Amino acid sequence: MDDLQIYIYTYLAAFIGVVPPGLVNMSVAKTCLEKGRRNGILMAFGASVIVFFQALIAVVISKYIFSNPYVKSMFLKTGIAILILMFLYFLLSANRKKTQQNIKKRTGAKSFFTGILVSALNIFPLPYFVLIATLLTNNFKVTFTIFNDLLFSLSAALGTLSTLYLYIIFIMKIDGKTELFKKYSNYFMALLMLILIVVTCIRLYQM
Repeated sequence: MDDLQIYIYTYLAAFIGVVPPGLVNMSVAKTCLEKGRRNGILMAFGASVIVFFQALIAVVISKYIFSNPYVKSMFLKTGIAILILMFLYFLLSANRKKTQQNIKKRTGAKSFFTGILVSALNIFPLPYFVLIATLLTNNFKVTFTIFNDLLFSLSAALGTLSTLYLYIIFIMKIDGKTELFKKYSNYFMALLMLILIVVTCIRLYQM
């Protein structure tokens, strides 16, 4: 019964957690528009691989992080530094003039590893899955064994991949009506990073 609970709750939590616009799903959408559906799918797979390991780390350190305010504070400060770097990157990319010749089709392998990189820079799934693991332990009396740790991580990765794939389907269906997003996608991503910086600073202040 523990196995079924872990799969259902973790899958749903991961599925719902990726629905709001964020670094990974917007990056996948941007890749679909600029490089095609195949590259978007490979990027989603790369991102989901990292989510697997993030969830595995989260379930191992769930109790430690919540019982240690210093670790949690350093975790958030690291996230702010990464978000500032990403904000500057997208802002500079938006201001850089690109001709049609500059936009090349990415190879599949490159898109896959780009998904890994983008997902690795996105540290928000770690505290999110720490919370989910803690809730499963405290509220549903789930016992985490090595097998359950792996099941938790796999469920998180599959939930993330499912939502990213739905993003891809939606983006490809409205392709041709997304010129505004294509034109200002880097500005949109920079704005998203700025919002995440503000939210993280508020969370750090409230600790």
